[in-house]
Amino acid sequence: MANPYDKARELAGELQGSEEFTTLKGLHDQVNSDEVAKRMLDNFRNVQLGLQEKQMQGQEITEEEIQEAQKQFELVQQHEVISKLMEEEQRMSQLVGDINKIITEPLEALYGTGEEQ
Repeated sequence: MANPYDKARELAGELQGSEEFTTLKGLHDQVNSDEVAKRMLDNFRNVQLGLQEKQMQGQEITEEEIQEAQKQFELVQQHEVISKLMEEEQRMSQLVGDINKIITEPLEALYGTGEEQ
């Protein structure tokens, strides 16, 4: 019987060799080699992280903070490489989500989703 950990490592290798990962890595390298783009993306992600932390702590997010996040988002969307990177991150996230769904199907079948019990 196959070891699930070995299969997971095999799957990780497949992901790493996928077109999605290769494209994502190339765009990531492009952004990191461009000081301005990297700073823009880092600023955007720091604003996002700050808002997420406040939300998780149950703190109110101000209208000013929402506007700042929107401004940062619009700024990074105007940068062609960052915009492509974010699109590719979304594609990779979808791929990993789909794989996760497939992997957890046996558990869902075993425990049910609550609707079939």
